[in-house]
Formats: sequence, structure tokens, C-alpha cells
Amino acid sequence: MLSLVKRFVPAIGPVSPAEQLRAAVGALIGIFLTGAITRLALGGGASVPLLIAPMGASAVLLFAVPSSPLAQPWSILGGNLVASLVGVTAAAWIPSPFLAAAVGVSAAIGLMLALRCVHPPSGAVALTAVLGGPSVTAVGYGFVLWPVAVNSLVLLAVALAYNNLTGRRYPLVAATGRPPQAAPEESRRVGFSHDDVVAVLRDYDQVIDVDPTELEDLLQRAQIHALDRRSGGLTCADIMTRNVMAVSPGTPILDALELLRSGRIKVLPVTNDKAQVVGVLTQTDLLDKVEWDHKGPRLGLGRRVRQALNAGRAPDGVVEEIMSTPVHAVTAQTRVAALVPLMSQSGLHHIPVLDANGQLAGVVSQADLIAALIEGRNEEAAPAAGRAAQAS
Repeated sequence: MLSLVKRFVPAIGPVSPAEQLRAAVGALIGIFLTGAITRLALGGGASVPLLIAPMGASAVLLFAVPSSPLAQPWSILGGNLVASLVGVTAAAWIPSPFLAAAVGVSAAIGLMLALRCVHPPSGAVALTAVLGGPSVTAVGYGFVLWPVAVNSLVLLAVALAYNNLTGRRYPLVAATGRPPQAAPEESRRVGFSHDDVVAVLRDYDQVIDVDPTELEDLLQRAQIHALDRRSGGLTCADIMTRNVMAVSPGTPILDALELLRSGRIKVLPVTNDKAQVVGVLTQTDLLDKVEWDHKGPRLGLGRRVRQALNAGRAPDGVVEEIMSTPVHAVTAQTRVAALVPLMSQSGLHHIPVLDANGQLAGVVSQADLIAALIEGRNEEAAPAAGRAAQAS
């Protein structure tokens, strides 16, 4: 019996009591202010309802699921206005109220899909325009303005203020356009791209109550969570290389090269007199930014000019003039799993690690990261293999 009941319970993600309270209070404020402001605008003796029932359903979307595509500003405004126009028109041209209601709701759905303003409560708006009674029928197309447009605008204004004040981004700006994309090779390193998500949704060919960008973000977070679980919650402090050699901004380029050679390392953090990382020097910097001849390293003409313009002095052939900035750094407590997207999207092979005082504590390399993840997978696989052996 219990399993049968579970089939009818939707698989909604876990929501904290604080979020439940936030949504309920938002709906309370939204509906109350919508009714109060409409009463002030129309007066107590208005011939049409001050509030229409579909606003209750709109409040559920705007305050409980503000990230839903169905709850965005264009959804509520466009959906309600289109539905009310269709409903009033159907009521005026079709004598049978039941047929007019069916046509109104049907046409409203079709137009909302075409105009990308799907808002489920708008179906009830169309129905109200047809079956709302003599007071609604008497005002005709005035019903679109009073109370539909007024109710929608007031409720939307409250949702805009309340959601943002309580820590919920609204409207979902990313829903109207694609986020900046990484280079194709970077997208392949991450595992999937925004285009992959859109392609799957296109194949699915159904309206789902989630923005593609939000879905992409959730999937990437799930990947990071899985990596964190497999790595056993390791932090950068657990895998970083300590006692790292560093140089000052004023170190001559040739001296830095000798350090790289002698230490057989590929990166040198550049620190100031407070041990704060101000840049990194890599083999790529030495190859791409420096011209080498029999006299040693020297800057090319173009870089010399840029350096003189930026620093206001002639270049001295020191590390500061070729180091990579700004620096992508993490703290010692950063989870190892969080390094995967950072290294994938930035193309970095080494990342400085800072201590609680913001000073250099070590460096994490891609090799360190891969070793930690592989070890985590092996440890995860061992108990599973043991269980399988026992089962056999």
C-alpha cells in the first residue's frame, strides 16, 4: 500500500524549513499588498473583483520557485495578458460558455508556448474571463487592465523586491540568454557544454520546469559533489607541495631560469616582501615573452614599449615584466574537487595555495590533483569489490 502511495508523490528536491517559511511569508506579503494596492487604485465599490483567484497560483510560482522559467516576469505578464485577451474574445464571440471556456484555455496555451511566456495560472485567467460572471462580462476588454494587468504588475513588483532581499536572485537573468562559453577544447575537458544540455532538452521535446542554464549548473555541481565524495573530502592542504621556491618581482629573468632548471620545476610563484603572491612565472612566460640570444634574455620591442608605458620606466629584464597576472589562487582549505573545473576552464597546470593570512603556503599541480582523485576512486572501488566477492 505504501509503495502505491509513493507513486503519486512527486520527487521534489529537498527544501529546508527556512526556505519553506521564506516562500510562505513571501506569498502572504505579495497577495496582501496586491489586494490592498488594487483596492486603493479602484476603490471599494469597483464593479470587478479586486483580486482574481489565479493570483494565488502565480504567488506559488513567484515565491516558492522563483528560478522556474514559468515564474519569470515575461511569463506572468505575457501569460496573463494573452490569456485574458483570449478569454474575453472567446466569451464575446462564442455563445456557449463551456465551449468558450475550452477554446479560451486552449488558445491561451498555444499562444503562450509560441510567445515563450508559459505561466500555468494564466489558464485560470482565461477561464475567469469566460466564467467570471456578469461583473467580468460587463467590462469586456477592460478586464485585461483591471484587475489582470494591475494584479500581475503589483504581484511581480513584490516578488522582485522580496526574493532579492531574501537571497533569491530574481528574475533569472541567465534564462534570457546563454552564459559565456569556454573555448571548445575547454568544454571538452569539463565533460559537457551548454550546447549539449540544450540538445538533450530538444530531443526530450517537452516543457520542463527548469531553465537550461540552471540545469547545467546543477549537473556541474553534482559532478563536483561526486568528485568530492570520491576524494574523501581532501583539501589542498592534504595534497599540495610545500616549501615551494618563490622569487621576488625584482629577480632577474636569468636567475629565475636557473632556479627552474636547478629545481626541475615548471612554475615559480612571485611574492612580495609580505609573502603574498603577486604573480607566477612559468616556462611558457620564458618562451613566449622573452627573446633569447648569445647575450642572454631580453624583451622584444613590443613588450618593452608596453612595459615602459605601463610602468613609466624602461624595462630592467626582471620577473615582474613577464610574470603572469592576475593570479588564480586557492586556500589551503579549498576542497580538491573544486580544483577540477578551475583548472579545466582556465587551462592552468599549477595553482598557488594560500594560508589563513593570505601568504604562500604551497602549490597544487595537475599531477597532484589527478593522483588524489585516482587514489580516491581506488579506495571507493575496494569495498565494492569486497562486497561483490562476498556475494559470490
